[in-house]
Amino acid sequence: MTTSSSSSSSPTLKIGIVGFGTFGQFLAKTMMKQGHTLRATSRSDYSQLSLQLGIQFFRDVSELIEAHNDVILICTSILSLSEVVGSMPLTRLNRSTLFVDVLSVKEHPRDLLLNVLPEESDILCTHPMFGPDSGKDGWKDLTFVYDKVRIRDEAICSSFLHIFASEGCRMVQMSCEEHDRLAAKSQFITHTIGRTLAEMDIKSTPIDTKGFKTLVHLKETTIRDSFDLYSGLFLHNRFAKQELENHEHALHKVKEMLVQRMNEGQGPEKAEH
Repeated sequence: MTTSSSSSSSPTLKIGIVGFGTFGQFLAKTMMKQGHTLRATSRSDYSQLSLQLGIQFFRDVSELIEAHNDVILICTSILSLSEVVGSMPLTRLNRSTLFVDVLSVKEHPRDLLLNVLPEESDILCTHPMFGPDSGKDGWKDLTFVYDKVRIRDEAICSSFLHIFASEGCRMVQMSCEEHDRLAAKSQFITHTIGRTLAEMDIKSTPIDTKGFKTLVHLKETTIRDSFDLYSGLFLHNRFAKQELENHEHALHKVKEMLVQRMNEGQGPEKAEH
């Protein structure tokens, strides 16, 4: 694993965005600000929004694929990735192209892209560890994880990474496997606890401690994301199942400790202040 940052200039790129939902739009605004040429396609019609942003919008993914892009940036959901990539007419690629994904899991897109893309296409798997909420005031010191899965054109790859480095991101080079291992212990567990709190319907009270306010904020932040995102973190990260089992085991162990104390006839010794 390596970390680095950069502030030097870099050539502009022609970037085709596949999936122009909230996250794709969020990334596009900074890329446009930096002077890159953007095109986009999506299942929904974002032609009016794209026009306002100065982005060419294609209703047909085939037209985007044929548009001489330096980079194809895949901003789909985890669950729809296979279907979206399968719909791309990859035989119509008219130049070697860097394919980049920004999914919250990494082994899944890596394996899929290696399997379906032509040999001359480069692959960069990335995960910006931030989004429209956490990155609304800028990307400085926010973490950007990437793995150079198959890179022949280092210049194009470096220019793409520079988009994030120049905004002050903490650039972390890490294998897809290591990312998924760590993300299962962090991002997936965070979402699991947030979803659990939502099922418990926890709400603010007149006597909230700081710790409880943090939990309420976690719940509210988590449920802003779709359940599709959460299920994707589970279904397409092979380390998530073990972390879910660890979570269940830990909760059971804590309950056993309380029952044991109750059976011993002893009450709680310390309350939260």
